[in-house]
This record gives sequence, C-alpha cells and structure tokens, in this order.
Amino acid sequence: MPALDGMRVLDMTQYEAGTSCTQLLAWLGADVIKIEPPGRGDPGRGVAGEGTVSQYFLNYNSNKRSLVIDLSKPAGLELLLKMVPLADVFVENYGPGVVEKLGVDYPALSQINSGIIYGRIKGFGLSGPYSQYRAYDWVAQASAGAFSVTGERDGPPMTPAPTIGDSGSGAQMALSITAAYVQRQQTGEGQLIELSMQEAVTLFMRTAGLRTWGTEGAKRNGNRRGPPTDVYPCKPGGANDHIFIMVVTDKQWDALCTAIEEPEMLHDERFKDWRARLDNVEDLYEIIATWTRTRSKYDAMHHLASFGVPCSATLDTMELFTDPHLKERGLIKTLEHPEAGDVQVMGMPARLSGSEVPLTPAPLHGEHTDEVLRSLLQIDDAELDKLRRDGIIS
Repeated sequence: MPALDGMRVLDMTQYEAGTSCTQLLAWLGADVIKIEPPGRGDPGRGVAGEGTVSQYFLNYNSNKRSLVIDLSKPAGLELLLKMVPLADVFVENYGPGVVEKLGVDYPALSQINSGIIYGRIKGFGLSGPYSQYRAYDWVAQASAGAFSVTGERDGPPMTPAPTIGDSGSGAQMALSITAAYVQRQQTGEGQLIELSMQEAVTLFMRTAGLRTWGTEGAKRNGNRRGPPTDVYPCKPGGANDHIFIMVVTDKQWDALCTAIEEPEMLHDERFKDWRARLDNVEDLYEIIATWTRTRSKYDAMHHLASFGVPCSATLDTMELFTDPHLKERGLIKTLEHPEAGDVQVMGMPARLSGSEVPLTPAPLHGEHTDEVLRSLLQIDDAELDKLRRDGIIS
C-alpha cells in the first residue's frame, strides 16, 4: 500500500516551495487536493509564458487533484471550511497576510479541526524584522549565504542555479508534516508548522567555510575545493564537455596519479601534500587537464571511477533525460497529459520497497472539482450546477 495512504492534504500552494512539498506527499500516496483560484489558477501554470500547462507546473504537480474555488466569495470560503474537518493537512505558501485576510489561518482552521496539521512556508518566517518581506527562491538563497560562496574568488557573488530555496524548503516541510502526522497518531492533536526559506537554505550552508565557521565569511573558490579537486576540460571541447574530479584522501590521490599514468607525481616535491599542491596548483591542473582533454567526459569518468577516484561527467540538463544510469533507474518518466501530450517529468527519487504509488500527470485547471465536491461533501449535480452558475467553482 502507499506509505501515506489515508492522508488527505488541502493544498493552497503556488509556484514551487509549497508545491514541491505537497508533491512529495502525493508521491508517497497522500490524497493531495490542490485548491486553485478561478482564471489562471496557480501562477506556476503560466511561468515563462508557456500558457496553462508549463513544464514548470508539470514538474511540481503530478499526482494531485485540482479543485477550483473562488475563496473571495463567502460561498466559496464556506466550501473550503466544510472540507477542513475531513482533512489531515493544510499547506500554504502565499505572501505575508494572505491567509489571514481570507480567514483560513491556523487559529481559524484549528477551531474547526483540532487535528489539522497546518504547514506554512514563508520567505523569512512569521516573526522577526524581515517577516513581512516577500521572497522567491533566489531571494532566500541570497539571504542564507548561498550567493556569497558561489562564483570565482575575485568575482561577484553569483546565483546558484538549483532552486534549493524552494525545493529545499518544500522537502523540509514535507518531512515535518510527516513527523507531525506520526505524532498526531499518539496525541490526537494537530499543530502549526512554520518554515522560513532563509533558514531552510541556511541548513544547507553547514559545510561552507568550516575552517572559519562563525568567525569570518567563507571565500568564493570557483570550482576549486583544494587541488586537485576541480573541473577539467574533455574532448570535443563543448560548453559542458568537462569532468569534475574530487580527491579527498591520500588513497584517492594515489589512485588518480595511477589512473592518469603519472606515477612520478607521487614523488614530485611540488605535489607531496595538500599545501604543496596548493602552492603549485596551476602546474597540477595542467598535468591532469592534458590527460582529460584526450577523452570524452564519459570515458574519463568511467576510467577514473574504475580506479576508485570520485568523479563525474558534468551533465547538462538535456543529458539528465538521456544519461544511461538515470534511464536505467527510471527517474525520468514519460506521461501522457490531456493538453500537452507526452511529457517528461521526474519521479520520486526515494524508492520505498513497501510503497508503490503510480505516477500521474499534473491536473488540468479544475479537472477534479466535481469529483472532490461529490465525494467529500456529497454535493449533487444540481448544486454543482448552481455553484458553477454563481461563479463559486469552475
């Protein structure tokens, strides 16, 4: 059976931070009901001007049901409040003050259902001097120090491309919700879970600048993390024809020297220890790069890995869909979407041996409105028609 079979989630999230949280819950088997406004729905549907079924939306909303309600109207709000006693979890990541204005904050919902687990993701949390500031992923990353350690030593701070501010916050919230769900089985009580995106990213900064942690800011080092750890060019010389090599131990250093057929480096005074290699980093880089330039990044990876050297070809985003390892493991799925046709999306990275949840495509806007209201609130066709005529649902 699905691991979270029986958990019902009212999902009032948008864009990525909240939607990645509820997608993880859906992937684990929860019944996630995505509550969207009339019109365009979740603004993530139209990211990058892609219309109503953007790849962005498809990537974060599989395995969910879409329910469209106009919460600005009393009758629409009443429908939502009637569903609260039938739900286990409520998640939102709107801007500061939005759910309070609607009257669906934690104090209001916990009065209706004391067992409700209420998840709130905010850029800077619910308290503190920044709590009313708006945030997106990169805003959170900048505020958590991620920009300050990204880029070349003499260059400016840089934006990291992966959205760890959004998806990292979502993953931490999903874990917290699951923990609260287990706790509720012991106590019968729900709780409020508050998560700051700034703090969620700060959690990922624990390794940065360990030697000066708490005493001075970590430096930017580009790709270099202590020679010979670096990115090296491979043939045929394209933008991403590179391999990343990471050597941490003496044993791995020995393996690298053997693998690239440069055993004399083991006895070269320039490279005898970490400090010597740092002082002669350019010489060391060129020796290794001379070897990597003669091989493709995959050939170089397979060869070095066979000697026990930690490394990887630097895959571009297209290669994520064609990489033989990821293909064999089935991370990338092809789903048939009623509007977009065949779409490729990522599945759940974690494999649970006792939980099987088929992957379904992201829903159309309002695709499950009638289905949800019939099953949860026993609303009949006549009442559904009236609600639709009155503009309460769509």
